[in-house]
Amino acid sequence: MVCVCNATYCDTLDPVVLPAPGTYVKYERIRRVPLRCCCPQRPGAVAAGPGQRHPSPGCSSAAQCLSRSTGIEYNLLRIPMACSDFSVRPYSYDDVPDDYELKHFRLAEEDVKMKIPLLQRASAMSKRPLSLYGSPWTAPAWMKSNGDVRGKGTLKGQAGDKYHKTWANYFIKFLDEYAKHNVTFWAVTAQNEPLAALLTPSQFPTIVFTAEQQRDFVVQDLGPALANSSHRTRLIILDDQRIHLPHWAKVVLGNATAARYVAGIGVHWYLDSIVPPHCSLEATHELFPHHFLLYTEACSGFLTLRFSVSLGCWDRGQRYSHSILTVLNHFVSGWTDWNLALDMKGGPNWVNNFVDSPIIVDSSKDIFYKQPMFYHMGHFSKFIPEGSRRVGLQRSRRCLICQLEHVAVLRPDGALVLVVLNRSGWDVPFGIQDPAVGFIETVAPANSIQTYLWRQQ
Repeated sequence: MVCVCNATYCDTLDPVVLPAPGTYVKYERIRRVPLRCCCPQRPGAVAAGPGQRHPSPGCSSAAQCLSRSTGIEYNLLRIPMACSDFSVRPYSYDDVPDDYELKHFRLAEEDVKMKIPLLQRASAMSKRPLSLYGSPWTAPAWMKSNGDVRGKGTLKGQAGDKYHKTWANYFIKFLDEYAKHNVTFWAVTAQNEPLAALLTPSQFPTIVFTAEQQRDFVVQDLGPALANSSHRTRLIILDDQRIHLPHWAKVVLGNATAARYVAGIGVHWYLDSIVPPHCSLEATHELFPHHFLLYTEACSGFLTLRFSVSLGCWDRGQRYSHSILTVLNHFVSGWTDWNLALDMKGGPNWVNNFVDSPIIVDSSKDIFYKQPMFYHMGHFSKFIPEGSRRVGLQRSRRCLICQLEHVAVLRPDGALVLVVLNRSGWDVPFGIQDPAVGFIETVAPANSIQTYLWRQQ
């Protein structure tokens, strides 16, 4: 099931209001229930002690779900620097050969007429500041070993030479030009999927880097260029699969100079099933606890011959929640979906790398669909603002066999959030005990996701 939206109607969600002390609010979505009927619970009482229990009330009607909205409060956005595969064409910002001074650097029509106006509009609408980070897919053709923005060439030369200096200055030019439109970037990644040659189509736009090459580029070129610029933009390395961790981090951050320039490590989710989080994410955090881990790309429907877009697919939304819960519990500080919106085919994509998206647009009917992926993300983005801190949970012995996945966080305003995912086919009763407040007796329905919110007295 999906929510169908047009220019005059879309389902909405009220702004989050903290419940009164001693009460809680629960938001719930269940696979078997239409999405527009899954609304915030009325406040329920939190008992004064574990011996007094108050069952949570249910969602009584669809009318409760139709209310004013502020959306699900995305606040972290990734912007491609020039083309990605999800552009309508391959391009760069400077296609004049040997322009080492980047005199011909120009933002594309896609930036000026689409990206920048949309970012400005989103910033004006958002109640939270937006954090933007840019990622390059490819350098101009004349900088690459294969002479084409398409394909898997490397950057010509070696770190410290004119090609690498120019490529580092290309980042600064990008930041300069966006700043002229009052759009600033919190961070940039050094390269989208530097080892993508293992997975992507042969014409896919990329620059291949090894960990050693990225380290040297950061030390000699990109790090100093960012540090000496007028921008307060952070640098993120890797921006690729976690199978490369902790090795990639050891190579780059093991260099003291590189470590000073780098703020964090970007991770993609596509090969997560190959390597457990404790020996990749957690191991990296233990080695480099002062560098954040950030999931910088995830999507469903990739590398499929059929059904890149699957309208109403609960399993894809559930996979989002499972990933977010898993990585938040292994020292990851944020999670970014790949595409905000795609068309009915899962594009546009000029290399036919079609995938699914939380929002699917049917321009022929002037409508768009909000998928289960969208609502699953909302259980986190709506309730866990920037500055929240994960807190530990102690599970009772009788709960050790239950199949609930969860994360608990303390918000900057002092409220507590608990997100609970039940991927099993049966209801799971459980309780929540906060020594500072009391006890909640509740149930996670089969195939459901819940968010609990309460404040400590």
